Amino acid sequence: MSLQTGRGTTPEPAWLARARTGDREAFAHLYREHYAFVYRYLLCRTRDRHLAEDLTQEVFARALRGIGGFAWRGTDPAAWLTTIARNLHLDEVGRSRTRWETLVPEFGDPEQPGPGTESLVLRELDAVEAGETVRRALRTLAPPQRHCVELRFLGGLSAEETAHAMGRTVGAVKALTHRAMHKLRWAAGAVPS
Repeated sequence: MSLQTGRGTTPEPAWLARARTGDREAFAHLYREHYAFVYRYLLCRTRDRHLAEDLTQEVFARALRGIGGFAWRGTDPAAWLTTIARNLHLDEVGRSRTRWETLVPEFGDPEQPGPGTESLVLRELDAVEAGETVRRALRTLAPPQRHCVELRFLGGLSAEETAHAMGRTVGAVKALTHRAMHKLRWAAGAVPS
């Protein structure tokens, strides 16, 4: 079976077609092929291994429930799974279950003066302000550019992994990244290069 992708026809993998009809072994193939990618994506966003594991499991639970409605468009299903993961992460952040914590040693060396409470609070405020500045800057980007930058720099993915997740070519990802970074530099007041 082939469907038009706008650039020609790309046949749907047989295992994916079987997964869409409820074949659990075929879905297990999807899980094995993409688990590490989805987990790494969520780990980079949450910075919490346990939460990333929980969210990754939920991504595949939702994918299993929704696989029948998955429409083949000629690209790897990683982009679909990434969209599910991103939405789950945004839901998690919205529920405020995720707390950003700064780890401080419970017992310091009494001979070594540690940072005072004031400097710890100021450092935490700086981190919050920096995070808000990044979020504000990302909102100025077009959605594909923002998604690309999030995957590359916040998600820690390579250009190849980002292309895989977005269903684009590596060249397209590099172009999106370049345009996004140019726009961010311009928005920050830097002289465009």
